[in-house]
Amino acid sequence: MKVHFISLGCKTNQYETNAMEQSFINNGYELVPKNEKADIYVINTCSVTNIAERKSRQMLRRAKEINPDAITIASGCYAQVAKEEISKIKEVDLIIGVNEKNNIVEIVENYLKNSNKEKTIVSDVMHHNKYDEFGTTTYTEEARAVIKVQDGCDRFCTYCIIPYARGKVRSRNPENIINEVKEISKKGIKEVVLTGIHIASYGKDFSDEMVKSFRKKYGYREEFIAFNPKDDLASGGFRLIELLEQINKIDEIKRIRLGSIEPKLITEEFVNRLAKLDKICNHFHLSLQSGCDETLKRMNRRYTTSEFENICNLLRNNFEDVALTTDIIVGFPRRN
Repeated sequence: MKVHFISLGCKTNQYETNAMEQSFINNGYELVPKNEKADIYVINTCSVTNIAERKSRQMLRRAKEINPDAITIASGCYAQVAKEEISKIKEVDLIIGVNEKNNIVEIVENYLKNSNKEKTIVSDVMHHNKYDEFGTTTYTEEARAVIKVQDGCDRFCTYCIIPYARGKVRSRNPENIINEVKEISKKGIKEVVLTGIHIASYGKDFSDEMVKSFRKKYGYREEFIAFNPKDDLASGGFRLIELLEQINKIDEIKRIRLGSIEPKLITEEFVNRLAKLDKICNHFHLSLQSGCDETLKRMNRRYTTSEFENICNLLRNNFEDVALTTDIIVGFPRRN
């Protein structure tokens, strides 16, 4: 059978789309381009804005127009948070939640076999405590691979639906990440992009025993092994830098990029150690969201404009010709 994927949204969604594609290929399915009719259409949806949701609905309907006999599947964040809404779209055959992406081939094959077809397979992501490994990663470009290192977010910014779509922070085992990067580096990949839903929180959910074991294995000094900060981002940031330090040692990898990061990750400790890594690309995407302190407080962003400015200066002082990009939300509502 022929399968076609449409991916909306962030790099994490793209990573998961590539992984789902690989799952189908490994099970004997043929992946086809958009100009060729498919038997199965998988739309990996996005819910970060109302425009993304509208595009998701359009793509779901369009797939059925191309082939009325095809199976149309909604997966991803919009499918997770709006399953009732999507179930009303007559063109949709299957709705698969965030936790179910790893088993998409099995779910589709069960759907094809059973006469009593279950349309919605979406579990409660808020009760999910473990990072789900996808296995083999498909490269997004010839010499670059996107590597997902964590899922979920615990920040609960007032405007953001993502914690409800993705659940709590779940970090990928660092050994699995390092091993994956080593494997793909042997196949000609020179650049990796670390992505996730909130990579600044990477490692905050690790047990003390796991962290100490990792630090001992890679030869960190005793004071680092015992380091256990109370602030959740400091904890996550410290462990993210350790992961970056180990990836930096992989000879075949020449460039390391970070996906969008929380500004509060950028501390003096983090930047001082980051600046020592010769493979880190000097581009950082820091989501500002607003230049107004009052608005930032209502957004629950947990930093001020002056703190953001200091963070930018810290990067400028440590990286030559640094490139800084950001996001801005325009028209955030006031309280009555």
